[in-house]
Amino acid sequence: MEILRSGPMDKALERLSELPARRVVSPLFSLLLSTDSRTKWSAVNAIGVIVSRLADLDMESARVIIRRLMWQLNDESGGIGWGCPEAIGEILARQPPLAEEFASILVSYVREDGNFLEYEPLERGAVWGIGRLGQVNPLLVEHAKPHLLPFLEARDASLRGLAAWALGVLRAKEARERLEALLDDDARAEIYLDGEVRVFRVMDLAREALKNIL
Repeated sequence: MEILRSGPMDKALERLSELPARRVVSPLFSLLLSTDSRTKWSAVNAIGVIVSRLADLDMESARVIIRRLMWQLNDESGGIGWGCPEAIGEILARQPPLAEEFASILVSYVREDGNFLEYEPLERGAVWGIGRLGQVNPLLVEHAKPHLLPFLEARDASLRGLAAWALGVLRAKEARERLEALLDDDARAEIYLDGEVRVFRVMDLAREALKNIL
């Protein structure tokens, strides 16, 4: 936490990268539980960078870390899995070979016929992770489109906003009608984008998504 808060993120990541990856990852896992959004998202970012670099040297060790994140989302783990879908999405966005292997599992977290996460905070993480991977490799998560559509009608404003953003990233033309229905939704949605947590109106996210689709 000290390193992550010590200055610019790129400098912090350089310092963390000088340490053995296996020593760094476990403390970062604990920071995913932080109620401070800056700390949590810094940990997500750091895990993505460090596990991606580890994969370049030892792919199997990187796979083990992803499986550990997946285990935390399993009911049998006894945990809740805070921040785990986001961390998986960030790793896959940074490491194409791992994305090829695990993209379908990430999408399964929003599929009712898959490993659906029946808890809104985790659903937000899964939708964000899909959108994050979609920014760099949309074809790998294209099959998530129909499973993201129901989130546009979620009670939770951030979940509606995230779904609109992710569907816009994926250029989901099938979402047009439901996105248009959100053009008067002035509820606020919190999203981590471009290295910072930002607050948007759902209507603005829907409008931006429609621009990407049209």
